[in-house]
Amino acid sequence: MNWKDTYQVWKERTDLDPQLKQELDAMNDDKEIEDAFYGPLSFGTAGMRGLMGPGINRMNIYTVRQATEGLATLMDSLGDDVKKRGVAIGYDSRHHSYQFAHDSARVLGAHGIKVYIYDNVRPTPELSFAVRDNHTYAGIMITASHNPKEYNGYKIYGEDGGQMPPKESDMMTGYIRKISDIFDIKLADEQEMLNSGLETVMGEDVDHAYLQHAKEVTVNPELAKEYGKGMKFVFTPLCGTGRMLGERALRQAGFTNFTIEPTEAQPNGDFPGLEHPNPEFPEAFVRSIKLGKQIDADVLIATDPDADRLGCAVRQPNGEYQLLTGNQIASIMLHYILEAHKQAGTLPKNAAAVKSIVSTNFAAKIAESYGVSMINVLTGFKWIADQIHQYETGKADHTFMFGFEESYGYLVKPFVRDKDAIQSLTLLAEVAAYYRSRNMTLYDGLQELFKKYGYFREKTIANTYAGVDGPAKIQGLMKKFREEAPKDFAGHKVVVTEDFSKGTKTTADGKVSELGIPESNVLRYVLDDETWIAIRPSGTEPKLKFYIGTSADSLDKANAKLADFEKALQAFAEE
Repeated sequence: MNWKDTYQVWKERTDLDPQLKQELDAMNDDKEIEDAFYGPLSFGTAGMRGLMGPGINRMNIYTVRQATEGLATLMDSLGDDVKKRGVAIGYDSRHHSYQFAHDSARVLGAHGIKVYIYDNVRPTPELSFAVRDNHTYAGIMITASHNPKEYNGYKIYGEDGGQMPPKESDMMTGYIRKISDIFDIKLADEQEMLNSGLETVMGEDVDHAYLQHAKEVTVNPELAKEYGKGMKFVFTPLCGTGRMLGERALRQAGFTNFTIEPTEAQPNGDFPGLEHPNPEFPEAFVRSIKLGKQIDADVLIATDPDADRLGCAVRQPNGEYQLLTGNQIASIMLHYILEAHKQAGTLPKNAAAVKSIVSTNFAAKIAESYGVSMINVLTGFKWIADQIHQYETGKADHTFMFGFEESYGYLVKPFVRDKDAIQSLTLLAEVAAYYRSRNMTLYDGLQELFKKYGYFREKTIANTYAGVDGPAKIQGLMKKFREEAPKDFAGHKVVVTEDFSKGTKTTADGKVSELGIPESNVLRYVLDDETWIAIRPSGTEPKLKFYIGTSADSLDKANAKLADFEKALQAFAEE
């Protein structure tokens, strides 16, 4: 069927969800209707994410049920033992998250699959923890992370607590696409599931277990005890899920002198005053900055709505606050971890940190100075989780110390297998206390690291290509970069071209070698001054992402280089 036929099927349903019917009746723009019905919402290794509303290209109860039916069918094919292990389900503060989570539970229940579901909103990392804690086969997290309020999403986790591996995810996608009638998916009665023991409600029991493990995050308890009480900082969960667990983790670690931004303290799917509840954007800190100035706070820390990402702003000498990038936060945390373990004599000889291929070389330089390996993996935290699994099973001889992505996601201790803003919140507070013990701020600490390792600057540029033609435009640009193979950017020669779709690394003189990393639709260029540029389509949104990482012997020079490379990159893309 074409989009008009699919739209008509929905229009003619007499049993359509009342709210969706109302929204459907209000749609009168052909482009809007076509976008909602031209094809199914993309389901990848991270799950699916999109605008909420009627249509097969939207997040709604029918597309959520369809996705869960695909998971249930996959589990049916794997046997009763897998079904008995079950699925853990969590959800955030967004509109319809509660319903999407409980509809998922009912679909699984209709297949006789055991369900563990949270009693209220919880952070995404706690869902990852619950998968591991309950030894379930899979996990579902209803969240759209840091997207605007109009969005929701469905993240799928594998049995290790990381995002579901590609093989199983592809199988699940196949089952999803075989469903012929999105409206004809059986739902169990949830009360009957509870009565029979097929459904278990999670709550304080899992919170307590998570917090017990979170004690491991603290490197030096004496710092919090001695300097944490006098250190003022602001914590905001941005109207999401981070407050309860974050506040408890901070107090458990010995931090008591923090203030929670009051208007952003409670879960609220409207995210009032937060058009983009994203801690990488300055607008997410407007209220925190105002509060920080009132109380003279050293640092402002924000977790995104599902508390898997963390951003911060640090007080400068002039009293103003400067946002740190995800790369800077990761680098300063990694330095603290390695230095603390070195001083304590507990740094393992086979220590390793893990980062994505589009994350900063700043952290790599720091790791190198401590004799610590820096392992590069594909974008997506599941690849960091995969490295941890290799270390634990002896497939690689390393001890995990820290993992991160440039997109404000970090993992300190591997009892969770996804980025974890609750762990990061606790550690960053400790790092701030460490610099306070030296009469310094986090801002001072960053300047100290710049002077020692060089001034590193990075930038991510996300070009959006929405609508029916979006995927073709993204594919066309990737094809252009491959076929026209740029030889230089801003006067600097390309010395290495890495094409992760082919698994090849090609030098300027034509020598080809293998990357030794799984295939992915990513291009990466290394220039003659160690600058790197990467290009990849987003896995969850209709965006083509460009990444630039450069360095110099001063911040002004690094910023100037960054601007030149961005201009050259955009010019090549637009030719």
